[in-house]
Amino acid sequence: MKKFLAGVGALLPVLAASSAFAAQPQPWQMGFQPAASAIMEDIRWFEQYTLVFIVPITLLVLALLAWCIIRYRASTNPVPSRTSHNTLIEVIWTVGPVVILLFLAVPSFQLLTAQYNPPEEPTMTIKASAVQWSWDYEYQDEEPLTFSAFMLQEGDREAAGKEDLAQYPRLLAVDNEVVVPVDTTVRVLVTSNDVIHAFAMPAFGVKVDAVPGRINETWFNATKEGVYYGQCSELCGKDHAFMPIAIRVVSQDQYDTWRAAAQSDLNGANRALMAAVDNKNVADAGN
Repeated sequence: MKKFLAGVGALLPVLAASSAFAAQPQPWQMGFQPAASAIMEDIRWFEQYTLVFIVPITLLVLALLAWCIIRYRASTNPVPSRTSHNTLIEVIWTVGPVVILLFLAVPSFQLLTAQYNPPEEPTMTIKASAVQWSWDYEYQDEEPLTFSAFMLQEGDREAAGKEDLAQYPRLLAVDNEVVVPVDTTVRVLVTSNDVIHAFAMPAFGVKVDAVPGRINETWFNATKEGVYYGQCSELCGKDHAFMPIAIRVVSQDQYDTWRAAAQSDLNGANRALMAAVDNKNVADAGN
């Protein structure tokens, strides 16, 4: 028993450290990923809100169908009714759906408006260009930084320092993550260099098409540090399933350090950032 408790105690720091890494798809997942932005929180709320209407309506329709099938079957109702009009019923089934649609439409349009209108002017802009089958990123500031992000191959994990499948899952981890500071409004310009793709980051509530010859704009403000995973969400060819998106959200100080180093040595900056994040997680777990 003592050995078991000691083993559990040794695992607690690791589990606490890993908790900073979210979010990603889970096996047999039926709901949304945990929200990491205010917009995604609103999306999750709206999902629950719509269920308040969907569930009773579904049960009502099911009950009415069952009642009609049993009550008006040929054996018990050999002479069917010839009634063709019922004013009360027609008023109910006209006004009722209109009222329900209004209750759905108002918060829906409010959410849609918020998705296209950030609450503040974005402090940084990143251009994401889709390519069959990877992503090119450009930090558009005084000293532009550009790099490509490819899905991490299994044979490259050790060299990249990304052996932990919990933090860097198979088919989702990339060689170079997009790095952004937490609690910062980020503008993302999305386009494509060949066919139609889609930039999707579920934990942020972001999904926008990448169309050749066109630039679509979206934004996010990540509220929790960690590594977040998305994928191309538009069928774009044979390797569509191998085109992941990874965004690492860090503190402002960690971002500033990474950004200064990445200008001349991206790989070195990524390794230093990973080490700093891992050390912070372990320290936090120790507290």
